[in-house]
Amino acid sequence: MTITRRTFLTVAGAAAVAPRGLWASAPGARDFVPKIGLTRGPEHAKNLASMGADFIEIGCGLLMPGKPDEDFAERRKQLKECGLPIHGANGFLPGRLKSTGPKADHAAIAAYATDIFRRGEEIGMQTVTFGSSGSRSLPEGYPTADAELQFVALLARLAPIAARHNIRVCVEPLQKSETNFIQYVHEAKRLVDAVQHPNIGITADIFHMLRGGESAESIRKAGKHIQHVHVAELAKRTAPGVDGDDFTAYFQALKDIGYRGPISMECGWQDLNKQFPVALETVRQQLAGLK
Repeated sequence: MTITRRTFLTVAGAAAVAPRGLWASAPGARDFVPKIGLTRGPEHAKNLASMGADFIEIGCGLLMPGKPDEDFAERRKQLKECGLPIHGANGFLPGRLKSTGPKADHAAIAAYATDIFRRGEEIGMQTVTFGSSGSRSLPEGYPTADAELQFVALLARLAPIAARHNIRVCVEPLQKSETNFIQYVHEAKRLVDAVQHPNIGITADIFHMLRGGESAESIRKAGKHIQHVHVAELAKRTAPGVDGDDFTAYFQALKDIGYRGPISMECGWQDLNKQFPVALETVRQQLAGLK
């Protein structure tokens, strides 16, 4: 698929006004009980399962992209038998693989991503979160419009590869201190709209939304593009329940769009054994209070 500026604007505009489609909002369900897990390595899985976690989310590096399959064999066994489902992975691309800018290398990224998607499918993964600030951040003076074209073209190239392996690639908006490109959910929605592929979606990271002052309304407007969710508290990226942050407005928006994915805690932990049960109960209580 060749992406031109005219194609990008036409497709994105058409998608924005489409009343209902593959990713259109669905009515909120009464039984909104998402799976709750966290970003953590497989060595913690059995302990987390005993504390009530539903899944873990690993780093893409654990899938050993670029290494031969025989090197991955033992790791595959470890991941499949870790004691919890591995819903997805973050940390998609290293900074050396540029997705935008004058040094963008989409062929190298496609090869790297193919290993991740294929091995992710083997261990039961469903999502890959595309944050990767080092890969996508723009060099000073590089036109944002050109970067948008590059990024849409990359997503369009990755989409059929991800589909072959039943993986959804979820673009994650990041706070301004981490990237100068795709900082808000509404920006990610515009790019994902242009791709129009069921295996390309958005990770709504509530921590980054809070840092950017982005309201829950962006979740409602993104609708079924939201395929994965991260959460952490605003001030120090702590676990839910440490500072007492209230995420209810964002959780309500997820319920309103008929979100069916999980909620993954991506945060720092001072004492996982003490903090995780509190974090889990905090999130469950806030979900239980939704309308």
